[in-house]
Amino acid sequence: MTGKLKVSFNSPQCGWMSIGFADAQTEFHTTTAHAPHRDALPDLMDALTDLLDDAAENQETLVQWNRDPEEFDFWLSRANGKIRIEIWQYPTGRRLNAQREIVFRHEGKVREVASAFYETFEQMYEDRETDEFEQNWRQPFPDDAFKRFKQKYLSAAK
Repeated sequence: MTGKLKVSFNSPQCGWMSIGFADAQTEFHTTTAHAPHRDALPDLMDALTDLLDDAAENQETLVQWNRDPEEFDFWLSRANGKIRIEIWQYPTGRRLNAQREIVFRHEGKVREVASAFYETFEQMYEDRETDEFEQNWRQPFPDDAFKRFKQKYLSAAK
């Protein structure tokens, strides 16, 4: 059993954001950059939104993100009522499979995984003005993607 997933996305600073993932067995923390994968944050929200749908059973998605020069693949899949997350790290933007290393893996019930992300994204949304998100992340907060995720998350709870 991997335990409850904890997700943290801290306030961005100068185009960088500290993120973290932890469960009872492992944890992974890094900083990520706003570019060149400018849509990584909304893509992650969209992927989670899609996986909340019962029709997404046996589906998977990949979100690319970077740290510069390292890059990451966030691989998410849904099967048997669970979401599996794997984070793969590449030492460079060349993304050679022979050089990649898995740095975090978690599997949990769909609702539990979505809840961990929802709590973090909701806090980011609430703090976006105080944190001057747009200026510090060098792009706007992904309002539309967050609203879709929030709506799907809250409606799936009913």
